[in-house]
Amino acid sequence: MAQTPWWSRSVVYQIYPRSFADTDGDGFGDLRGIIDHLDHVADLGADVLWLSPIYVSPQDDNGYDIADYEAIDPMFGTMDDFDELVAAVHSRGMKLVMDLVVNHTSDEHAWFTESRQPGSDKRDWYVWRPAREGHEPGTPGAEPTNWGSFFGGSAWAYDEASGEYYLHLFSRKQPDLNWENPAVREAVYAMMNRWVDRGVDGFRMDVINLISKTYPLADGVLTPGDPYSFEIERVANGPRLIEFLEEMNREVGITSKQLFTVGEMVACGLEHAREYTSRHHDRLGMVFTFEHVSVDQSGSKLSPKKLHLPDLKQNLARWQEGLADDGWNSLYFENHDQPRSVSRWGDDSPEHRVASAKALATVLHLHQGTPYVYQGQEIGMTNAGFTRIEQYADVEARGQFAQATAAGVPEEAVLAGLSAMSRDNARTPMPWTPEGGFTTGTPWLPLNANTASINVADDVADPDGVAAHYKALIALRREDVVVRDGAFELLLPDDETLWAFTRTLGDQRLLVVANMSSHLAGVPISALPSLEDAELVLSSVYPGTDLQTLAPWEARVYRIRA
Repeated sequence: MAQTPWWSRSVVYQIYPRSFADTDGDGFGDLRGIIDHLDHVADLGADVLWLSPIYVSPQDDNGYDIADYEAIDPMFGTMDDFDELVAAVHSRGMKLVMDLVVNHTSDEHAWFTESRQPGSDKRDWYVWRPAREGHEPGTPGAEPTNWGSFFGGSAWAYDEASGEYYLHLFSRKQPDLNWENPAVREAVYAMMNRWVDRGVDGFRMDVINLISKTYPLADGVLTPGDPYSFEIERVANGPRLIEFLEEMNREVGITSKQLFTVGEMVACGLEHAREYTSRHHDRLGMVFTFEHVSVDQSGSKLSPKKLHLPDLKQNLARWQEGLADDGWNSLYFENHDQPRSVSRWGDDSPEHRVASAKALATVLHLHQGTPYVYQGQEIGMTNAGFTRIEQYADVEARGQFAQATAAGVPEEAVLAGLSAMSRDNARTPMPWTPEGGFTTGTPWLPLNANTASINVADDVADPDGVAAHYKALIALRREDVVVRDGAFELLLPDDETLWAFTRTLGDQRLLVVANMSSHLAGVPISALPSLEDAELVLSSVYPGTDLQTLAPWEARVYRIRA
């Protein structure tokens, strides 16, 4: 793998198509809506566009349940629309990355329909097992193992027609593919190659480290009071994962064609990430880790806790140092599965929303790695503020609510957890104008109640808006080699208010200092490098060089002597 691949200099903009822009009035975003707003992405300076799934799907999990890998779902448009999108992206000097969901398919995929027939050539394309010995098939406790689904309930579904159970680590409408079968892998690689031939520049790979399971499948340890086991090591980072990744790389020509790849990986530690993204092997370009987005949780997404800033910055620093000499970091605070960072780790009050959105962007983009901007993040969008379970569309949220309330958790507590952490927080439609501008019809998910004050038109027209700061950050990364390649050092690691670090390359050094609170913060100047002859490169709030005190959510970037 090349030492300096092109995507190490890039910034990725993620689009969640059903919530980006609707041109036909059906309430769902579509490909023509993306085409119409490409200049917004290009103006930010992002040069990679990542699309969440647009394939044919029954939409049980908003497109992550794919029924046909090689057709565009009519809700998004046609293949002609897709070809036009590819051309429009490339004409702007950008690249297009598709979501690859191959741990599982929809139960409506033709492969699974055929697999349900005992004796079929595709029976072994999925993970089928008989009922537990001594149990009547289809009765409680008869599941082959005690594994739980990520979306609640058992990870096994009984199929009456064939008399066996199939594995689904997510929704029961998302049966897991059997990657042990070489025919499955061959079909997946052929499909990927056809998309590459169509102009796709790479893939974001959904839960890719689940494709290799540890066989034989066996029960996991149960937590008291929980009928299902969630020993993630039984399904993640399996013994053949590296083999599968290298085979995929070879068969699709990922390295030889310089394709972009990022693998979403649950339970992926630093050592695993070094293995999977090593520059000395042809596997993946980078991975999405979940460690840093778990530091404010007390055991589950439904039990959020107040962020202890040292936990977040020390976690990111550990990954910076761990992948510095081999591998590469992906830098993200938001995506379609995470709540809005300004509501989560910033201050989404009218007084501090803009400043805290800028501060969060500054510290993230000044780390080493490839930054990801999720649609709406660049204008400081907030969480949805839902208060009733009926407002949620997400299958995960509905499943968590049902399971938690059945276990006796008060509804108010469950709804509070969902309000803070639900995936629907990131999925509300993009507010293009104060009136909405997303659709002429009824949106599939309600727009945020604050759309009149938080929208693209108003923010991009403001020279001090959030989008303007993102443009400056992206331009700095493109212009300054220190941002891309400089060594990282965390300063003040235990400070609960200040986030400070340096990036150093040769005799060049950048100092980043940010007040991550809604109050004035004194700065221990003696603990920082000397600011003699320092040049202020970027400031999020108040331009100046006096670092004695930082305003609420003020972030500064200095060029100093190394």
